[in-house]
Amino acid sequence: MHDHRRLGRELNLFDTDPLMGAGLPYWLPDGAIVRHTLEEYVREAEQRAGYRHVYSPVLGKRELYEISGHWDHYSEDMFPPMDLGSEQVLLRPSLCPHHALIYRSRSHSYRELPLRMAEVGGMYRSELSGVLGGLTRVRAITLNDAHIFCTLEQAVEEARAALELIGRAYADLGIRAARHRLSLPGEGGKYVADPELWRRATALLREVLDGSGIPYEAAEGEAAFYGPKIDVQIADPAGREATLSTVQIDFHQPERFDLHYIGPDGAKHRPVMVHRSVIGSVERAVAHLVEAHGGAFPPWLAPVQLVVLPVADEQAGHAHDLVRRARGLGLRAEVCDPGQGTLAARIRAARLVPYQAVIGGREAAADQVAPRLRDGRRPGALPAAEFLRRIADRVAARGTGLWEAA
Repeated sequence: MHDHRRLGRELNLFDTDPLMGAGLPYWLPDGAIVRHTLEEYVREAEQRAGYRHVYSPVLGKRELYEISGHWDHYSEDMFPPMDLGSEQVLLRPSLCPHHALIYRSRSHSYRELPLRMAEVGGMYRSELSGVLGGLTRVRAITLNDAHIFCTLEQAVEEARAALELIGRAYADLGIRAARHRLSLPGEGGKYVADPELWRRATALLREVLDGSGIPYEAAEGEAAFYGPKIDVQIADPAGREATLSTVQIDFHQPERFDLHYIGPDGAKHRPVMVHRSVIGSVERAVAHLVEAHGGAFPPWLAPVQLVVLPVADEQAGHAHDLVRRARGLGLRAEVCDPGQGTLAARIRAARLVPYQAVIGGREAAADQVAPRLRDGRRPGALPAAEFLRRIADRVAARGTGLWEAA
């Protein structure tokens, strides 16, 4: 059973230091590669789906979160205010108030809708020390977040498309959902008191789920304070569940921020705000990927995609030349030379790397390699250029496959 905390350290992905503080991990070079690659994948997928990306600050005035409702309903999970002259500012617990302000900063016509705004941005939660662990519960979170401003008639289709985007990402990442949950309000005062808001949003989310044919379970007490949500649940090797991805339909914040668009009748109309996150927090996503794959990431996501193994020092020049060619194709490649052990020992040390290229005297003379795949297959000697092209094609295609026949 894989534990991302142990594997993360063994694979030099991330670590912590008490001087930085609990729940504040730092990323080592290989972990930074995984994180960066994952973030770029999401940005590209969102761009293809019609999203526009923004950047917004991680601080906001207290008044901002009073308007959004976070201060009244969520302040116990926020860091304390900081005095800045005559004002108080806070580390944001969420990106949605900032995106609402960005939308509000310009006038919008119905012709612009749906307006899909995305960001991979930082936010902060004042988690208690007892619940912190590895990358799954942290205090500094990088969230793959987006907000779609649309008409009421567009909301169901936008939420459905967000679920499809989540499904495609899970397939490319080689992970699966444990279940889908319709998260509803429970007892207590942590929720916005507007029964009609809850009824309308819940009905629309049920329509999304029913129309998508996705089995789901309703769960009271799991909603956001401002509205119900679809939670895509994942499970770790011990069966413990966590929420990775979400889709929400929100009538509350458009009202609080007085958002509007100009309709075909020339009058102002209130948009609906669809919140959605494809991979949730980058930290939790990487933790789950480490555990799901045991560190053997899909080829496109692996920190090192190709290790070149010269049999003897005489082939070292050919090995370094192959690495240069691989890097020219955008591949992450390294040489593991004979000074680091026997060929068998070096092959074992690189067992999590998707591709290995052994170069002996015969291969060097013919500009060939003897490929070894992570799953144990040996496709047979190939021209070096063809071998690199096949790897580059697999990486570009994303997904979890290692090799395709010529």
